[in-house]
Amino acid sequence: MIRSTAAGAQGVGTAHDPARAQPARLAEPPIPGGRVEAMMGVLIRALKSSPLARPLPAVTLSALGLGLMAFTGLCATAPNASAATLPVLLPLTALARRLGAPALYPDVTNLIMYPGITLCALGLAGMLWANSLGWRPDPRRIFWFGAAVVAVVVNITPVGTSDPASYAAYGRIAALGHNPYVYLPIDLPGGGHNPYTALVDPRWRSAPSVYGPVATWVHLSAALVGGSRPWLAIWALMIMTGAAFIAAGYLLLRSAADPVRAGLIWAANPLLIYLLVMGAQLDAFLALAGIAAILISRRGVTVWHDLAVGVLIGVAGAIKVNAVFVALGIAVPLIRERGWTRLLRTGAVAAVTTFGLYFFSYGVTALKPLPKASARVITPSFWQLFRYIGDHLDPAHPAATSTLIGLLWPPLLLALAWYLYNRLSPDVPAVLAATCALTFAWVLVAPWSLPWYTALAWVTLALLPRNSLTRWLTLASLVPALLHFSAGHPDNHPGAPPP
Repeated sequence: MIRSTAAGAQGVGTAHDPARAQPARLAEPPIPGGRVEAMMGVLIRALKSSPLARPLPAVTLSALGLGLMAFTGLCATAPNASAATLPVLLPLTALARRLGAPALYPDVTNLIMYPGITLCALGLAGMLWANSLGWRPDPRRIFWFGAAVVAVVVNITPVGTSDPASYAAYGRIAALGHNPYVYLPIDLPGGGHNPYTALVDPRWRSAPSVYGPVATWVHLSAALVGGSRPWLAIWALMIMTGAAFIAAGYLLLRSAADPVRAGLIWAANPLLIYLLVMGAQLDAFLALAGIAAILISRRGVTVWHDLAVGVLIGVAGAIKVNAVFVALGIAVPLIRERGWTRLLRTGAVAAVTTFGLYFFSYGVTALKPLPKASARVITPSFWQLFRYIGDHLDPAHPAATSTLIGLLWPPLLLALAWYLYNRLSPDVPAVLAATCALTFAWVLVAPWSLPWYTALAWVTLALLPRNSLTRWLTLASLVPALLHFSAGHPDNHPGAPPP
């Protein structure tokens, strides 16, 4: 199913803000999805008629889920005491320690994390169901409630991932004048005894940065604040990530046709607050740059709009390489409407910006770690089964299996994205539908995928009317979140990704 010319023109060519002109017309699901979708629909209808779909229980579950996550972070009182937290004491965690908070052992942590993450997902689902049944809270209250929660959790030790320690180490490397794409965390003075290196997951101490130069500048800013104190650098990262998350929520509040739904999906989404903010993930910055580029591309067709979009795409690409899906999503309506001049102009600016940010900062070395990183396959993934079979059929050439995986997953991604794109109504803006479909397909198909990689899909989904992709994106965030919260303690969690 192809969107009509009129619909595409409405999504690209109008000079006013068309996001406000889009009526919330979709039902759930917009298009029958076969037997699996029908079975899911039966479950959804049953849950929507339960108390879970009422505002008070839904908000309560959300608060309880985030409360359990925060409790885990507050109890990070000793190295390796908690399998889900870094052994650093941020302000509220330090306060909890002085007040006698208990140290959590790995088994106890798991007993808290599993229900906590699940409650976050159930709370989100309940709030969205309540909204579909008529609950219409003030969107500004939703936004400020989410902002208040973020303002609290950025003062708690990161939960569920060791990434902030790696970010801080890369920033420290840059602050000392070295190149984080060549110089490794284990190379810092003192090796494994360096206070920054000691916090890094042992699997990543010999791994260079795979993030873009803009991401490195974020890391550098935090490290300059922290100096020789890694906890302070991580706290700075938490605050900057929280600010980016809130800024993206503000853009959604001002731009969405349904600001209540947008607020629930992003600003007050307990699952995203846990994944992005409590883990200080760079994907929050990527989502901010991506949604800003999409909104500007929809607001007007002037040269200045295209220049701004190109710059933002370039900045996003210099954060993480998966920003290419934002570029493709913006290109889809331009190609369909034969807006070749705009496409060329935007693409040229994006290319120049990306080139400039990479090659006038750290040069070609910033790209060298990417090929090796792209060959990784996470556990669990259906590509692991593929690799297992290939390694047994041809054990003498294991690299051949990785090469074959690298050739197979991109066309599979595009095929799945096309399917998801066509599941959405032809009335929705093509740029939003395409970006959401591409980023969602990438999360499902890529050999290496983690739950916070869903950020771009969520931020675009927030501007779409109700549709059945919401339930699947929730599951695509929930399941890997339950499998990956080792925070640098691989022996304590069976779902920890391999090196």
